[in-house]
Amino acid sequence: MRTNVLHAATRKERSLDQMLASQALSRVTGAAAVPGNAIRLLRNGDENYPAWLEAIRSAEVSIQFENYIIYDDATGRTFVDLLAERARDGVRIHFLYDWLGCFRKTSRAMLRTLTQAGVQIRAFNPPGFESPLGWLSRNHRKTLMVDGRIGFVSGLCVGDVWVGDPVAKRKPWRDTGVAIEGPVLRDLESAFRHSWNAAGPALDKLEASHPRRAREPTGDVSIRLIEGQPSEMGVYRLDLLIAAGVQDRLWLTDAYFVGTTAYIQALGEAARDGVDVRLLVPGISDIPITQALSRASYRPLLEAGVRIFEWNGPMLHAKTAVADGHWARVGSTNLNIASWIGNWELDIAIEDGAFAEAMEAMYLEDLNQATEVVLDVKHRPQSVTPRSPRARREKKPSTARVAAGSLGIGNTVGAALTNRRAVGRAEAGVLAGAGGILLALAILAAFFPRLIAIPIMLVALLVGGGLLARAWKLRHP
Repeated sequence: MRTNVLHAATRKERSLDQMLASQALSRVTGAAAVPGNAIRLLRNGDENYPAWLEAIRSAEVSIQFENYIIYDDATGRTFVDLLAERARDGVRIHFLYDWLGCFRKTSRAMLRTLTQAGVQIRAFNPPGFESPLGWLSRNHRKTLMVDGRIGFVSGLCVGDVWVGDPVAKRKPWRDTGVAIEGPVLRDLESAFRHSWNAAGPALDKLEASHPRRAREPTGDVSIRLIEGQPSEMGVYRLDLLIAAGVQDRLWLTDAYFVGTTAYIQALGEAARDGVDVRLLVPGISDIPITQALSRASYRPLLEAGVRIFEWNGPMLHAKTAVADGHWARVGSTNLNIASWIGNWELDIAIEDGAFAEAMEAMYLEDLNQATEVVLDVKHRPQSVTPRSPRARREKKPSTARVAAGSLGIGNTVGAALTNRRAVGRAEAGVLAGAGGILLALAILAAFFPRLIAIPIMLVALLVGGGLLARAWKLRHP
């Protein structure tokens, strides 16, 4: 009898813990868990792109497509041609792209092909006088939804680098996405509508007038769809909460890791408590300065017991997490300030043991192609294998990654000037570079003051005029 009472008490305690955990996740993300979904894990471009194209071909009524970059290359043109074909067939298509992300990457001919076929197109945050610095906030989301019946969330843009070239022996970028069916697609449609409306006149509904498909339960997976918007920090709070609450293991993959002091401390404290914390990052990055800033945080993480691995390939672009064999996150948010508080991002949090198991299996496969970073005798992070200098020059940095790098530099320099925290030896290069730039600016100001004064004057005119225009518009709508 006493044993039964103890078992009942234990079950009640677990139920209470689960309820509190669910409530905490809902509050920090602003997203409720939606049950009854089916989800499929998609790895790299060779699994994601065919699934996207198949869904687009099967469209009967509507397509909502949102992506940070669509390149003017073979892969990009394949998508553009198919979207144009489906639009000519009468499918109502909304295509939202990021203005700066696609700058000099998406050709006018591609956009003209879509427009002439009847696709409704919007560019997110092009430069404008009323908001002269608005272009710093980017739409970094990568989503697709077809007929309200199937949706995709991922970290993939649209381009050849995610496919690779076997003939030229170029391996594809490593990335992760998911295909979703079920009731959570209501939230995905709502998220697309929010970003679409932020880029132009508001539309209450995006689909063509037809009886809405009933989104009945299609599986047993519970999913939270997390809309990242500037300054809301839903994913940041979520990442901190998971790091604080994880009990057994937390395995992270990130393309541009520049963690805040709070997040690095959270990971370190988890590792000190015996949690198996692992971080997989690129060994070769398309923006070396972000990689340098990422490596600057290796030392405190390694000393706390966090295991760090660098990917042995052209580029690791995935943004994923899996915790305790039950919880996982997939989406567009990188572990840096630009993604956490600056951009429009989109992620899903999945609470399902089978999916988490698949994520863990994929993670272990990735570690077979990675090199573990260890501390040498001088306690400095060292990678076991050298990196190819040729691969470092493969791609130009995107604005989001430059922003992340700039914020990381500012954090390091600010810490050195204010002495608010100890600056690590690995950050010496960052400080030296920042110091050199400032000295160069001082010399220019001394001998060529106009070179400094004129840009400052132009920026002040642009920002001041924009603020006055915005104030007038608010006062006289």
